[in-house]
Amino acid sequence: MKSIFSIFKRGLEKTATRVTRSITGIFTGIKAHGAASFDELEALLIAADFGVPASLRIVGDIRDRYERGEIATDADLVRVAAGTVREILGSRSREIRYAEPGRPTVILMVGVNGSGKTTTIGKLAARLHGEGKKVILAACDTFRAAAVEQLQLWGERTGCQVVSAKHGADPASVAFDATQAAIARGADFLLIDTAGRQHNQKGLMEELAKIRRSVEKVFPGAPQEVWLTVDSTLGANVINQAREFTRAAGVTGLVLTKLDGTGKGGMVVALHQEFELPTFFIGLGEQPEDLQPFSPEYYTDALFGEEAPREP
Repeated sequence: MKSIFSIFKRGLEKTATRVTRSITGIFTGIKAHGAASFDELEALLIAADFGVPASLRIVGDIRDRYERGEIATDADLVRVAAGTVREILGSRSREIRYAEPGRPTVILMVGVNGSGKTTTIGKLAARLHGEGKKVILAACDTFRAAAVEQLQLWGERTGCQVVSAKHGADPASVAFDATQAAIARGADFLLIDTAGRQHNQKGLMEELAKIRRSVEKVFPGAPQEVWLTVDSTLGANVINQAREFTRAAGVTGLVLTKLDGTGKGGMVVALHQEFELPTFFIGLGEQPEDLQPFSPEYYTDALFGEEAPREP
């Protein structure tokens, strides 16, 4: 069986190669060119989708440590950069908010078209079902018949019940019925799929607020979590998405998909620096087991090519 760290390392290989190439040799440049090389490193990190605020912070820490004589090699530089990244990622971490015992934990999944919401819900359902949890899926993407069919297929694969309605039905009504069903059937989790929408589509964004109100009408305090699925191949361009979805839907956390297919994994750091939102899961491949709980330690070690930490 693959170790968790090996899944992270394989999934982040493209990003790690990009970051390593960016940093290697910078120390020699710093000795020869001084401030110009710090500017070069900053530009390289921004190009690797770390975002401007995070890149400034990383380079600022490196500059301070260099001026104190604590950086003598490229390896020292990488260690300092990795430490700053680990600090940025770790500062946002928290546990999932669960409902009180005997009540379902409701997780509302939101995001733009093609970000991987439905697939992520299916993989998460497989994971929870494998842990012995009773899971109900709510097919609130009523605009696309294929989305309902895809979720029903995941329900069959995982042994999870699916609450759905006819094509074009009111998504808030489906969410209402699914919440009632989750409570009545003693489910541990209710995972709600929603239609993909662009962050600048005002009417569709308001629909998410309506879905939330429908859930809360049945179960005050729910949903316990609202997770934004983020397509990692878009790099730092997802910052505006995250900002608008957080404003409209009250996003409480992130799920990052398709990290294995991109060299833009630095956007994880950009998101964590920009928002006070934890990342709960990341997608590192096509298989259900490739959806992994986010680990700042594993992510940083895989990103910078350090030795794997000891397995817990």
